[in-house]
Amino acid sequence: MSAQSGDTLPRSSTPGRSWRNDILFTAVVLVVATVVLSWCATQTADVLDQDYKNVVSTITLGVAGLLLAGWYWSRSSLPRLAKWLVPLVGLVILVACIRFEDFTADMRFQLAWRFMPRPDQRLPQAETEVAMEATRGNVGRDHDYPRFLGADGRATVENVALATDWKNNPPRLLWRQPIGAGWSAFSIVGDYAITQEQRGADELVVCYERKTGRIVWSHQDKTRFQEVLGGIGPRATPTVDDDRVYTQGATGLLNCLQLTSGRPIWTRDILTDNSATQIQWGRSGSPLIVDDKVVVSAGGPNGRSLVAYNKWTGQPTWSAGNDQSSYASPVLATLAGRRQVVTVNEDHVRGHDVEDGRPLWSFPWPGDSSADANTSQPVPLGDDRVFVSKGYLQGCALFEIRTSNHDNFTAHLLWRSHKSLKTKMTNVVVYQDHLYGLSGGILECVQIEGLKRKWKRGRYGHGQLLLVGGLLLITSEQGELVLVRATPQRHEELAKFQALEGKTWNNPALAGPYLLVRNHLEAACYQLPVLAKKSAAKKTTNKDHGAGTESKGPNPWK
Repeated sequence: MSAQSGDTLPRSSTPGRSWRNDILFTAVVLVVATVVLSWCATQTADVLDQDYKNVVSTITLGVAGLLLAGWYWSRSSLPRLAKWLVPLVGLVILVACIRFEDFTADMRFQLAWRFMPRPDQRLPQAETEVAMEATRGNVGRDHDYPRFLGADGRATVENVALATDWKNNPPRLLWRQPIGAGWSAFSIVGDYAITQEQRGADELVVCYERKTGRIVWSHQDKTRFQEVLGGIGPRATPTVDDDRVYTQGATGLLNCLQLTSGRPIWTRDILTDNSATQIQWGRSGSPLIVDDKVVVSAGGPNGRSLVAYNKWTGQPTWSAGNDQSSYASPVLATLAGRRQVVTVNEDHVRGHDVEDGRPLWSFPWPGDSSADANTSQPVPLGDDRVFVSKGYLQGCALFEIRTSNHDNFTAHLLWRSHKSLKTKMTNVVVYQDHLYGLSGGILECVQIEGLKRKWKRGRYGHGQLLLVGGLLLITSEQGELVLVRATPQRHEELAKFQALEGKTWNNPALAGPYLLVRNHLEAACYQLPVLAKKSAAKKTTNKDHGAGTESKGPNPWK
């Protein structure tokens, strides 16, 4: 039977158009995403730091995924109820089962099962009773590393000559074990190795035996700091002065403890004392001892930004300034003939008189302690200069302190570079008129005069470094220990091995040949190979740094 003239057959082109639309939309989304990702990949570190690249890439992939999922979801033939119920149930299950576990400094994230306890919660509580009445041991004061960034506070060790042939004479592991969470470093005095950590609900100050890793004593405060990007636990490093240990916890508890036993002498809450508010990633400044005072950045209003307490009694001595705190620690320096405390605050660098805290000068250094934070230490250079650096595409600056009558001080910018030494979470060291630091995760050498880059090479992430003689001892963000020669000529990596597992933001500490390293998961002590004194050497080698030969005989540092 033939079809009537008014009859029409269904159009077969409708499904074809549907598939063509799907293909076209998918292609457009993928092309745009590819263009953005390619643009990120081709940008140099001078233009765009790796953390910004990762954020842009993550957002691009996330938006592309949502667009494609939304497109195909809207065109699904599922019943209306199932159409909404399936993704909703999936989202609930995802949130219930998975959590953000960790972020690197470059904004790469790690996931974990929500029902799994965090590493610090799986550790046993540290002993609170004294395990032994420790002695200073055989490592004398010349080789102590008693505070953040060492005895001089500049991440510099001058009395140790490291050997560089780690292939034939590698570092020797003395101990390695789990540790509580936190970004504190070790302070080393004699047989003591003291750090701060978080175990469950307790924020701890723990003293370990340097040679064995055995806990000597611990002090606990019932407080816990935790933040998604910044992680868990205390950030500051203990300061040892004579027979006392001074610590600041992540929530602002300032403790003075007995060195040999950990027994508390006095405690202050610097937030309560100074009407200060907590900052985004926790209190990070290590206490500074100046004469009979312990100085910390409180960030309080109405003249309570920088505060000093009597180191013996804990009673307030003075306070000054109105700036919110950054994540740097105060340093002691003599600039333009005046002894002063220099602090990097949230958006200014300031110098304060050591006697009464009176502000002497100010230098603008923009930042936000909840966003593009200031973290790196100020570095005094010579008699009247200060170097500062930070990440977030800001770079570094060198300024000069001037005075006309030894009372009125002003800060004057000498050089500024937005491309060099973008030290997001690290510090720089100074050697022979050059600065060395991890800039956006890459090792960089910069000439002080003019802030001119000499070279930039070696991707070690946002780790930390020490200057030991003429060598850079680097702990990479990935937990590697790297030895690099400090020279403006070129990047010369001498040795490297995996010292720790996991993200490592903590600073290393070196006392004699004993290197203590840690992160939020584990700690270790390595005995590094050193050079014998020239008088005792039978043979020298051009491969080694400095005079002498590698010491392979009896250990003189026992």
